[in-house]
Amino acid sequence: MITSSEVREKYLKFFEKRGHVIIPPAPLVLENDPTTLFTSSGMQPLVPYLMGKKHELGTKLVDFQPAIRTIDIDEVGDNRHLTYFEMLGNWSLGDYFKKEQLSWIWEFLTKELRFDKNKLYVSCFEGTPDITKDIESYRIWKSLGVTEDHIYYYGVGKNWWSRSGVPDKMPEGEIGGPDSEIFFDFGGEDCHPNCDCGRFLEIGNSVFMQYFKRKEKLIELSQKNVDFGGGLERITAALNNDPDIFKTDIFWPNIQKFEGITGKKYEEEKKNFRIIADHLRASEALIKNGVVPSNKMHGYVLRRLIRRIAVKTSEVDKITDNEVILNEVKKFKVSLDKGLKEIQKVKKISGKIAFDLYQSYGFPLELTVELFKDKGQEVNLDDFKKEFEKHKEASKNLSTGIFKGGLVDHSEETTKLHTLTHLLHASLRRVLGDTVAQKGSHITHERLRFDFSYPDKLSDEQVKSVFNLINKKIDEDLPVSFIETTPDEAIKKGALHFFAEKYGDKVKVYKVGNFSLEICGGPHVTNTKLLGRAKMIKQEKIGSGIIRIYVRFFEKK
Repeated sequence: MITSSEVREKYLKFFEKRGHVIIPPAPLVLENDPTTLFTSSGMQPLVPYLMGKKHELGTKLVDFQPAIRTIDIDEVGDNRHLTYFEMLGNWSLGDYFKKEQLSWIWEFLTKELRFDKNKLYVSCFEGTPDITKDIESYRIWKSLGVTEDHIYYYGVGKNWWSRSGVPDKMPEGEIGGPDSEIFFDFGGEDCHPNCDCGRFLEIGNSVFMQYFKRKEKLIELSQKNVDFGGGLERITAALNNDPDIFKTDIFWPNIQKFEGITGKKYEEEKKNFRIIADHLRASEALIKNGVVPSNKMHGYVLRRLIRRIAVKTSEVDKITDNEVILNEVKKFKVSLDKGLKEIQKVKKISGKIAFDLYQSYGFPLELTVELFKDKGQEVNLDDFKKEFEKHKEASKNLSTGIFKGGLVDHSEETTKLHTLTHLLHASLRRVLGDTVAQKGSHITHERLRFDFSYPDKLSDEQVKSVFNLINKKIDEDLPVSFIETTPDEAIKKGALHFFAEKYGDKVKVYKVGNFSLEICGGPHVTNTKLLGRAKMIKQEKIGSGIIRIYVRFFEKK
């Protein structure tokens, strides 16, 4: 079997030899991003550069990008869906286009990885009344030796890419374009590459970013880009001629371990073993990136993954020595016991009651279904889904209210706490040293949560020094003002800057007296005298070298 590490290494070297610069992967867990919790695709970190921003490493880039896609959690259990996966990607930022891209990726697959050409199929964009059919890609594939019966045309639902989907749904200012996909044929039923029967597996997609939405029309970009993405797990599975990605070296050693622990065979427990293997891999990746289980945002996703593992096996302690996972499972067992007690009170199950058990006690739906099936009752899954959708919509409305800087709104209370982040940041650096750097923040009406880099939790003496300094500056009635300038000029002036990849051509630089100077886009008070007395209410270590503290205001005496 060829290993996933060999595929990754071959890919990076192949494109490096063709003038691409290898760039490091973006963080899996995104900080201060109001639009999404995780990096969910290889191209996501490159969007500003696909839009025209100059990349400091050039116009030809290649990388591998770990990603989390939470929308697929409930799909895990078949032979190809994952929540955590790795994308191989190469980009042309206004450099080469279709001819070079399709020729190179075909060469990589057929010569470097030695795929059988007869097992590969490709697809092209069939066009719309307003968008030209991609005959150019068709001709390139033909010139590379792909036979006509291995080339398929599909419409906007299959062979068009933009962040918002089909062209009609693209908002003003978004870019997109046709794509050309590559599929591996495992053999089987007479069908076509985009059929879901399992015969074909998509292993790569070249997106040609050549259109820009302006005033409800698509306009050709002057900078035409290429964005390729290939799933490492899928490519490895195809190379080993087995459609089950869980039989690759990424998962198979763990699955064999599960077999030994449980005494059951993979063929008998496919769905459960797949869920455990995927969720364990995803959980460990999130924990490594500083996420801890909680009921909100990143932590909620991690908690959900770990609890699904716990439902599938009672022997979590034998499949991992990860302390965070084991502690969460221990807590969950308490929730399970509470849920079981509540279930004893239920005479007649309904979709709403099943959802309440799920939401309030973390009690898994599949377990509720199983328990009431033994009682001769069925859970109305449609009603459960309705309740779940209502909850999801409420959560979505909440998350869209998170502004830059981690604010839930721009109220007076959050504005004051946001101003406090500047005093807190500057004070931490004065007391602990200049290696301290902000790693994220989240602000509600009641408190400020602030993450920063530091090896250990603060001692009582350090906490006292930091907050004495903050409150001293508050008492000094320092004016808060800002100027607008370029990021480079702001940095020259000595402004703190820790999220440079998110800056535009112009930034606001906020000054708090002569104490703090920082690039920031959020709302602020005009003078520190408007703030209350700051006090730390909690601190915790959330990852290697990351400390999280919670701060709130108290009335001045």
